[in-house]
Amino acid sequence: MWDKGEFSFSTCWNIKRHTTGRVMIEEIKSLGFRQVELNYNVNEMLLSTIEPMIERGEIGVSSVHNVFPYIADKDYDTDSVLLGFDDEEKRQRSVDLLIRSMEYAVRYGAKAVVVHPGEVPFDRNIDSELKALYREFGKDSPEYRQLWNEMLERRERLSPRYTQRITESLEQVSEHAARQGWQVAIGIETRARCYQMPTLMEAKRICDNLQGSPVGLWYDIGHAMMMDRMGLYDNVQELAIVKPYICGVHIHETLELSDHWCPYVHSKDMTYFDHFLDAIDYAKVKVYELKAACQPEEIHESHGLLIGKLNGRR
Repeated sequence: MWDKGEFSFSTCWNIKRHTTGRVMIEEIKSLGFRQVELNYNVNEMLLSTIEPMIERGEIGVSSVHNVFPYIADKDYDTDSVLLGFDDEEKRQRSVDLLIRSMEYAVRYGAKAVVVHPGEVPFDRNIDSELKALYREFGKDSPEYRQLWNEMLERRERLSPRYTQRITESLEQVSEHAARQGWQVAIGIETRARCYQMPTLMEAKRICDNLQGSPVGLWYDIGHAMMMDRMGLYDNVQELAIVKPYICGVHIHETLELSDHWCPYVHSKDMTYFDHFLDAIDYAKVKVYELKAACQPEEIHESHGLLIGKLNGRR
């Protein structure tokens, strides 16, 4: 129960509680995890005490989350156009930053780099407006439907252009990785805002265009659940199509449009999350990505339920 085996755990859970990397990692180890995902808020100061732990084999690194380590620049944070920039200089900088993240992954023996590849840009955060309408009036309300259709028209019209740019950027990174002989997956992650990329089918198109490259789908279960609820895609149905592309998973559950909760435990739903067990089983890298509100006993309970269900299927 305590040893979490092949499962990894993201530092997003406790990074805001710590100023020393070693203490942060020790807290995760105390939950029974032997591997961590170093998320995009891990900075060089935290790394100064984490790297010796990696070198001594005290902790394994399953994955790092681009842009890694942290840089204080909104143009290249986790909610940006990133690999899809029209501005060639900015796009090239995004490519270089992803290559830098891969260098760290290789150095730490990680299997994957998690990437938020981009978005269809809007002049405002239309996603937060939609979520507010969803909560106040519901998904089927005229208020929600009107703004949703406005978002969707622009998203669908511009998606091919940004998909193409993202594909070109990933091809560039993949070619560099091949020249270096790096064996690290590049996982393009399903996102938490409706204007962000990729959808499951956009991810499939990108992967199909980059066959033979290290690019795969990083299936973030909670994010995909939220996008399904908002109406962007049919998560369960399309998951069956994209499963062969999955290289890694972020394991967490949603309560309505709130994410990063412990599966089964916080929703009190003992069956719906079962839809994602095949994807978890299939993924080479399995990472819990939980919020700070999740308590150790809830994490243990959730993992116990998950393992019991996975073992029951095997």
